[in-house]
Amino acid sequence: MSKEDSLFNLSRRDLLKSLAGLPIVGTVWFAGAKTTVDAKHEKKYLLEKLNIKAAPPPPTGPMDGAPIRIGIIGFGIRGEQLCRAIGYATNEWEEAMKEAAAKNPNDTRYKEFKEQENLNIKITAVCDVFDYNAERVLKSFSSADNQVKRFATHKELVNSGTVDAVIIATPDHWHAPMAIDALNAGVHVYIEKPMTHNISETYALRDAVLQTGKVLQVGHQHRQTQSFLTAQDIIAKQILGHVSLVTTNTNRNDDNGAWQYDIHETASPQTIDWDQFLGSAPKVPFNKEHFFRWRKWWAYGSGLSGDLLTHDYDRLNCILKMGIPRSVMASGGIYTHRDGRNVPDVLQVNMEYPDFSTGSSQPAGKEKGMTFVYSATLGNQFDRPTYLMGHDGTMELGNTVSIYADARSTRFADMIKEGRIDPYTPIYQYNPSANATDAVTSATAKYFANKGLLWTYRDGKRVDPTFLHMREWLSCIRNGGKPSCGIQEGFEEAISAHMAGLSYKIGRRIEWDPESEKIIARPGEDLDAILIANEEKVIV
Repeated sequence: MSKEDSLFNLSRRDLLKSLAGLPIVGTVWFAGAKTTVDAKHEKKYLLEKLNIKAAPPPPTGPMDGAPIRIGIIGFGIRGEQLCRAIGYATNEWEEAMKEAAAKNPNDTRYKEFKEQENLNIKITAVCDVFDYNAERVLKSFSSADNQVKRFATHKELVNSGTVDAVIIATPDHWHAPMAIDALNAGVHVYIEKPMTHNISETYALRDAVLQTGKVLQVGHQHRQTQSFLTAQDIIAKQILGHVSLVTTNTNRNDDNGAWQYDIHETASPQTIDWDQFLGSAPKVPFNKEHFFRWRKWWAYGSGLSGDLLTHDYDRLNCILKMGIPRSVMASGGIYTHRDGRNVPDVLQVNMEYPDFSTGSSQPAGKEKGMTFVYSATLGNQFDRPTYLMGHDGTMELGNTVSIYADARSTRFADMIKEGRIDPYTPIYQYNPSANATDAVTSATAKYFANKGLLWTYRDGKRVDPTFLHMREWLSCIRNGGKPSCGIQEGFEEAISAHMAGLSYKIGRRIEWDPESEKIIARPGEDLDAILIANEEKVIV
């Protein structure tokens, strides 16, 4: 029996096994297939030719032993989400989810939370400059055998002896200083993106991690998402050929997506430690909008480059391993939300990688180099997929994966000529949620879902990737090992985002010297001062 004939006799079960555990493989059609049976045969043949493996990574280690004591630094929107990911939900959230499930049987958020694995941790401490946030932690997470303690400053918390690890979910300008203090106190760190707010502290944080040996995980949870793990295998097998262009996008068009967060009714100089919030930022009078909507100002946040570009950069970096770009050009402006903010709401970024290659099916030396293009608008929510464009194929990437053979492909030329492949129909599709009912309603939620940030799948079951990402961090603390988004990945993310921010603010190309590991400044330029200057653009 020939190899091709043996493929035709594969059972459906054998085929799924050959795909290493993929819950669902999408339908693939072929222009040359005359019947349904022929189409199935062609599909089996091509899937073996592609040999794409979508297996999840090996499970992280056991969660037994003494509970890990966790301190929460910053319990705003993201801090509360991270706490839920490790099994701690506020009383208010649990009641709201129970009501939502009673009204809509398809709303499984509370059920999934209750079924989540016990990670064997204790939240023992909190530091938040807003009394309301800190008090919610004390009220919801304290128990008879575990009274959570509030600390006035992060330094008091990390040096208190009451925590083994901290979760940092504060405004960007506090990320690195808090992480460095924690590491130097012998405390492990989970830190939200962007990892740092300026260039110099990116190096200082890297030094602190390397010197202390403590585990730092950056909060890019999409590294746990099944579709991205599948994409890694597609790139490793050079199915796309040489990838010369990557395009990825952010489109949001609502107040929440534009960082117009709610301002709490109890906010006042009496309930917020304003001086501590400001920290290294310019000293300005108490301002509730700056406190709750801090992402809109360079003094506290990093705008589109640090908040949203970082997601797309890192999810492509985890697939391509392209690292820091040789140069970056950025442009844009404040076009849709002229409300006093000084970070752009429209941004276009070109990152150049002149020496990068994913492999080639053409003669050696013909292909080299790649451009990574990111564009964003906070004034339109039309869905624009991420595309990785290679000589042999194009991959459309989100929570699903589709591959299209290129009509001029070298690798697939014979099959295209024979009519076995149609360049306008996917030759491979992966959709882990094809049979799932997901309660996603808001435009912002849909945006995050398609970025692989809200859920992924393991063995056909929907799982929160933030839970998996934090479990990995906890496993590294308990059992050793290297986190998937550690200090090197965080360093690459931060430097790349800062190059984009600098280019936007200065209005010129920003270059990276890989030998010295430095962003190239012109004589007299203070790049950090330019980057965090609390104004839209800087004239130098």
